[in-house]
Amino acid sequence: MANTAHIPTSNSALIAMIADEDTVVGFLLAGVGNVDLRRKTNYLIVDSKTTDKQIEDAFKEFTTRTDIAIVLISQYVANMIRFLVDSYNKPIPAILEIPSKNHPYDPAHDSILSRVKHLFNADSVASTRH
Repeated sequence: MANTAHIPTSNSALIAMIADEDTVVGFLLAGVGNVDLRRKTNYLIVDSKTTDKQIEDAFKEFTTRTDIAIVLISQYVANMIRFLVDSYNKPIPAILEIPSKNHPYDPAHDSILSRVKHLFNADSVASTRH
């Protein structure tokens, strides 16, 4: 149990978002938004002016903050920084790719789904060897 992930035990952990404006606003209206004392938010709105570097920086920030348990990222945005998303291997915060209004979900590009498929393929290979 020494190597298990630790979720902050204060009142709650946050959900971070990296997505288009419509998606982020929807989650903000549902009460997911947060601004801390340093005026840092738990979301990044991605539009045509947002650079890949800004997305990378937000992803790195959200995945290293101890108060965030889940990072929701639109799949088309995740594709822009696919190398970072695919190389991320910590359980907390969990990275979940979600569809957006203008970009449908494609299971072939989902990093979690591909890891699960790989795990089941490895298990099925191991079980046939016994």
